Amino acid sequence: MPQRTVVSCCLALFGVLAAPVVQAQGFSAFVTPPRFELQVQPGERLRQVLEIQHAGGQTGRFRVYTNDWRFRPDQTVEFSDALSPGSCRPWVAVERRELSIEPGARFRYRFEITVPPGTPPGECRFALMVEGADAAQVEGTLNFPVGGRIAVIVYAAIGGAAPRLSAEPAGVQAFNGQQLPRLTVRNAGNAHGRLQGFVNGRDADGKRIELAPADTPILPGETRQVALLPMLEEGAAPITIRYPLQVQGQLESGSERLPLDLRFAP
Repeated sequence: MPQRTVVSCCLALFGVLAAPVVQAQGFSAFVTPPRFELQVQPGERLRQVLEIQHAGGQTGRFRVYTNDWRFRPDQTVEFSDALSPGSCRPWVAVERRELSIEPGARFRYRFEITVPPGTPPGECRFALMVEGADAAQVEGTLNFPVGGRIAVIVYAAIGGAAPRLSAEPAGVQAFNGQQLPRLTVRNAGNAHGRLQGFVNGRDADGKRIELAPADTPILPGETRQVALLPMLEEGAAPITIRYPLQVQGQLESGSERLPLDLRFAP
């Protein structure tokens, strides 16, 4: 089943208000897929489809547009309407700017990327923004209108562009309330990479722990720290790791293979 991203009455900057009540029509939509990872050649036109399902009780009106984005060091994303230097958004055409969807209905929304001939290998990155056209009125300590939006990230590798990742241990740091091993991951390639797969750990008590990397994109030329997360059965209690921890196995990024034989200690 494809993953879905859901937003309902996104309040973002106003999360400090207690239990606001939404009046009138809000924003409630499912969008799939949550991201696109594509391959395209110079001079080609690539067409793709994004599916939007309206989950509200009344007809929903939506705006769709593109943004540039920046992945900050603190793992948050900053979006920008303004064209960034070298932006590939001028290559992108969307089906329409506004649309209406009946309650429970789905809309297959088309967009395309036309890469100019002679474009050197690299990666085109942009966001498709799906935004509610009708603001909801929130009542609480303050009254203010709010809207919601979903960002679908598009990566298009041009001319065979690919990541080139390397990893080394980065010690142990807090992550979601746990002390977890982390990798320093560098990308010397010309497209983003993402570590995938499972590795085996054995802690100081001899306990075997299966781990997987956090789903963090590493953009070309960047270095990021990526946590290795214990894999748990649904409903199982968090695992307490007794360090040092020895980790062995192999992670992947596209066609790349990264063998690991690392020791982690606080």
